[in-house]
Amino acid sequence: METMQALNLPPADLKIVRRDGRLTVFDPLRRRYVTLTPEERVRQHFVRFLQTHKGFPPEVIANEVSLSLNGTQKRCDTVVYGPHAEPLMIVEYKAPEVEITQRTFDQISRYNIRLRVGWLVVSNGRQHFCCHIDYTTCQYHFLPDIPSYDEMLQGT
Repeated sequence: METMQALNLPPADLKIVRRDGRLTVFDPLRRRYVTLTPEERVRQHFVRFLQTHKGFPPEVIANEVSLSLNGTQKRCDTVVYGPHAEPLMIVEYKAPEVEITQRTFDQISRYNIRLRVGWLVVSNGRQHFCCHIDYTTCQYHFLPDIPSYDEMLQGT
């Protein structure tokens, strides 16, 4: 198996198989094998982290969510929903070797124009940034940690 850069996430039991000469990983949310790119590896580890360590039920998480923005189709890497199917969090992933920059935050902010969530998360598997948006004061605050699902529901 190819050498992979260490992630700043707990280990995850991923189902990785070689198909047609390329590595694939099973995505339980999409219920299919997908190409194991560095970004996909971050996504799979991060989703398992949300489920295992932050109490996010699998049924409220969706990968590769399409949305229309200014007449063009865009794709959110991961969207987390509330108990009434309202979007709560957008997560944008980058490969571990990709630096997280202002462009990354600009990208996720564009998606949020459409979804209007309370939490934005960006991760390259080594660094994770989470900010909470307060629409009443029109301010955002970076948090020291990713909130649990229950904390999100409480608005923390």
